[in-house]
Amino acid sequence: MTKNMDTPKTKGIILEIRAGTGGDEAGIFAADLFRLYSRYAQSQGWGFSVLDESRNSVGGLKEIVMEISGAEAYEQLKNESGVHRVQRVPKTEKNGRVHTSTASVAILPKVTATEVKINPQDLQIDAVRSSGPGGQNVNKRSTAVRIVHLPTNVVVFSQTERSQSQNKEIAMEILRAKIYEHSHNQQMSRLSDERRQQIGTADRSEKIRTYNFPQNRLTDHRIGKSWHNLESIMEGKLDPIIKAFRSQNHG
Repeated sequence: MTKNMDTPKTKGIILEIRAGTGGDEAGIFAADLFRLYSRYAQSQGWGFSVLDESRNSVGGLKEIVMEISGAEAYEQLKNESGVHRVQRVPKTEKNGRVHTSTASVAILPKVTATEVKINPQDLQIDAVRSSGPGGQNVNKRSTAVRIVHLPTNVVVFSQTERSQSQNKEIAMEILRAKIYEHSHNQQMSRLSDERRQQIGTADRSEKIRTYNFPQNRLTDHRIGKSWHNLESIMEGKLDPIIKAFRSQNHG
């Protein structure tokens, strides 16, 4: 399926953000993370574009998939994968109580068709109608594309473009990245317990950070370090956190 599991010579990444626990507030937090990474990409001079997104009824994000183009994007952001937790008073909270919500982030290296070979016979491709918030159809034609990779059961969906062929192309790009990640995770699971338990394994189920708004504090739990300029960080000022993690974990 993949030629080898060395880090590909990528010039970009696929970044996925999904709302987790916390209802509407989790979706709003996911949108905040999207803004954070978009601003960080801008500050680095990287290009970025949205490949697919799904919003909730209050304008938050159920899920968003974006592409970031930049030679250093993967090395800079690869350790952002995991569960991000927010503690704050939601705008919808009438009694001023602090709520805890989560969103998951996945950083996938963009890979080429030569790095990840996919057998067309392993794919189930369905054309479906695009849908907007709440599930209503926004396009009477079946331009959205859903692809299932049968051997791994990896599913991707694309609906942002107006043509079926464009959505299929985007879906295949996301699928290659996901299959690469799937193969990488299988390889990691075969390594020794000591290696797998090291900090920075990028396990999506691992809570890596807490964003505590009442205390204006961001804490990275993997290195046990906090910063007290959360407002600035949320504007894309991620460099100090990225550098601190990489310096302790050698990249």
